[in-house]
This record gives sequence, structure tokens and C-alpha cells, in this order.
Amino acid sequence: MKRNVIPLAREPVERAVEAAMRVPLTRRELLKGTGVLVGTLGLSSTLALLTPSRVWALEMQALNTHEGDVLLAFTRQIYPHPTLDDAAYAFVVKDLDGKAAKDPAVRQQLADGVRQLDQGAPGSNWTKQEPSARARDVASLAGAPFFETVRSTAVVSLYSNPIAYQHFGYGASEGDGGYLHKGFNSLSWLPNPPAVDSGPIPSDT
Repeated sequence: MKRNVIPLAREPVERAVEAAMRVPLTRRELLKGTGVLVGTLGLSSTLALLTPSRVWALEMQALNTHEGDVLLAFTRQIYPHPTLDDAAYAFVVKDLDGKAAKDPAVRQQLADGVRQLDQGAPGSNWTKQEPSARARDVASLAGAPFFETVRSTAVVSLYSNPIAYQHFGYGASEGDGGYLHKGFNSLSWLPNPPAVDSGPIPSDT
């Protein structure tokens, strides 16, 4: 059965969700160890209104599917945003997979980290771990090379993709002009500064 999925690409949201594509997965690719992450956009996601399908998929070249699932869950534990779609976190896995494909040492480090997390988890699968146990496991790895590789990748990848921009309402995804004229000062969680401290109003001239 064929399903449309949205591509996980670093493009403006409108272009990224317009062109739906499917990720073909054959038995040969499974035998090669190619991993695929598949998920569904939440019903409350604004992206779900823009796509022909709520299903998304990410094909990996170095990591297998289980490793991708664990890394996504691990990243969500480090940078928790309960209402942010897994599709945004998948960008972190995408970049980790790219690093692993280029560097065997990174590939081994990620595999060892996932294996360590799986030890003692129900069914040897860390994604089945209880939330409190996940928090404990992540805290125990803080500062370790595996933790730092994921953290340092995630702090960039998670917050610089179109899905995160859409979720957090960050206008800079449209370029400096978009940010300047579409809500650069809409910080509802901060008080307005005194007019004397606000400085000159930006203009295009």
C-alpha cells in the first residue's frame, strides 16, 4: 500500500510541505540495514493543515530504525517540548545519521550509546522505558561523549528547521525582512520596555 509522506528537508515550510513524496523501502534495502523513521503529525499541528498527508518519513543511511527511534526519544528527553511534533526532532536524527555516515567513530559511538540505553530497559528497548527512568538514564550520561554528540547536534538541528519555526512562531524563517516586518517584537512573555529605551524604529531606508 502506498502512502504519501512529507519530505524532511531544510526548506521554507510552504515548500517543504507542498511536494509530498513516498519513501520506497524494499527488502533489499532492509537487508542492507537502511533505517527508516516514520511518524504522524499531530492533529493540532498547523502543518497538518498544509499537507496532503499527515505521515512523514526519514530514510537513514548509517543508522538502523531502532537506533533512530532511540535517538529521537533521547533528544526529546534532553530538549523537551511536549507539543512539538516528532518530525522536528527527526531533523536531529537526520543530522546524526549524516555524521555517522561520514565518520565510523561517530557511527560506533551512537551505536554503543543506544546499546547502553537498551540494557535493562523493558524488552531491551529504551523507547519502552518509563518517563522517570528515561530522565534518570539521560542524567546519568550527561557529559559523556555520546550525550555531547547528541546534545551539540540537537541544539542546532532542532531549532533551525521549518517545523520548529512554524511551531514557535519564529519569523526569521522568511529571512531578515520577514522577521523584521512579521512579529520581531511580538514577545508577549516580556513586558514592553520604556519608550526611551526602545531605540529607533527600524526602516528600509
